[in-house]
Amino acid sequence: MQEGTLASVRHTEVTGSLAALLELPPDELFGACPVRDVLDRIGDKWSVLVISLLGAGPMRFMELKRSIGLVSQRMLTRTLRGLERDGLITRTVHPVVPPRVDYELTALGHGLQGVLTELTTWSFTHASDVASARREYDALDDQPNDG
Repeated sequence: MQEGTLASVRHTEVTGSLAALLELPPDELFGACPVRDVLDRIGDKWSVLVISLLGAGPMRFMELKRSIGLVSQRMLTRTLRGLERDGLITRTVHPVVPPRVDYELTALGHGLQGVLTELTTWSFTHASDVASARREYDALDDQPNDG
């Protein structure tokens, strides 16, 4: 199993870590949760797309911008800086004229990309199930409540 992937973590490690987290006072739990930290990073509008694109190999800034389309230069820059800060991508400046900068996933980024691929697969597989559950819930919510 590859280090940094979900499959490399044993069940006892996860349950032990979770038990330790749950013993924290509620005000400390939010700041200490590594899952919350990762979800904050990938929960923005562009990070998952950038990670997915860089999974195919290194790309330059304008290649990323063209591939994404609607992202502003400022937002793409902020997204790339956040991913770099979290150790998910590297930024390599090549000493050429004109300047050339490449962005590439790190080993950590590739590990996260694998998890995101699984999440994407699950999402497409179960999209109709989720939509159906929402319809059922909304139909119940529309009925008068006796309680």
